[in-house]
Amino acid sequence: MAISFFKQKIEDNQTGDRPIIDLREVNKYYRTAVGDYHALEGVDLQIKAGEFVSIIGKSGSGKTTLLNMITGIDRPTTGEVWVNGTAVHDLNENTMARWRGKSLGIVFQFFQLLPMISVIENIMLPMDFCRTYPIHERRDRAMELLELVELADHAYKLPTALSGGQQQRVAIARALANDPPVIIADEPTGNLDSKTAEAVFSLFNNLIAQGKTIIIVTHDSGLAKRTHRTALIADGEIVNEYVAKVMPSLTASQLLQATKTAKLQTYKAGTMILSEGTNADTFYIVSKGTVEVILPRKNQSDVIALQLGPGKCFGEMEFFHEKKHQASIRASEGGPVEVLAIGYGQLSELLGQSEVARETLHQLADKHEGENLSLRRAF
Repeated sequence: MAISFFKQKIEDNQTGDRPIIDLREVNKYYRTAVGDYHALEGVDLQIKAGEFVSIIGKSGSGKTTLLNMITGIDRPTTGEVWVNGTAVHDLNENTMARWRGKSLGIVFQFFQLLPMISVIENIMLPMDFCRTYPIHERRDRAMELLELVELADHAYKLPTALSGGQQQRVAIARALANDPPVIIADEPTGNLDSKTAEAVFSLFNNLIAQGKTIIIVTHDSGLAKRTHRTALIADGEIVNEYVAKVMPSLTASQLLQATKTAKLQTYKAGTMILSEGTNADTFYIVSKGTVEVILPRKNQSDVIALQLGPGKCFGEMEFFHEKKHQASIRASEGGPVEVLAIGYGQLSELLGQSEVARETLHQLADKHEGENLSLRRAF
């Protein structure tokens, strides 16, 4: 099973920290003439309220299928999909559409505005369908949303009279009509010029500031880097985000291999993970919590030299410099720690597939060794 992306412990749910979107071991198969096609495999995806998350991957990697699971457009073959506490996988067809209209705002790449009715009427449609606002309030609400996207002057025009960027902003206003907690956008800037795309992205950031949760599917890696988190999907599986942070030069398939290779290890608060002077044989990536780098002082108590949080690594110095551990590592007293462990043999195999990734990690090892020496002199 692939390592979970944004995986939260069961106890988080019990303390009210339940994710607003929670996919649990989702598999999706499609029957074809040549056999079953595995579009999604064992996907775990947890997103908290107020996060801005991008989903990236090559064509055919499973991005659209993943989006269809969240929106209820399609159903998992096995597994569970929860959105804001609703078991989407259990909804019947009669309740699905109305649930979707109230709970999700969906923005499409090609706008999908009805061309024969005005802009303001397009925005009122979701309210009419779901009956979320009294009839006499719907037009005023639609105008407020048009003001939000700076298109109030175009309220009574047909969509075809607007530019592509303006139509996309109308589509965003329509997605907000019923005040849903979650906005889903499929390639929302794919057909826009860079200036207009920037305006749309700024609008998304404003919505995040107002407490909305936004998920975008995009081919634009530069755009994805500006979101809070990025889920890379390859061959229907989610690549672990922290593996991708530490070894960004690997290809999507290589990162997926690294994700499958890594072993999740959990340590209680204050537990020693590694001791200075012991043999090194594993590379570690912090995925939850904080670890402390402990340096000894002669005739004095040990000192916490550094703290490493999620997305940071240790064990790379020993991998490249063939040394015993140069410091002790322990889980901080603040809470439990999770690390992803990759044996040196497996790491060597991964880095053997990318000279750039190997050189980047080697440079990081050299940098950390220099810092280690400086810290020892300071203490």
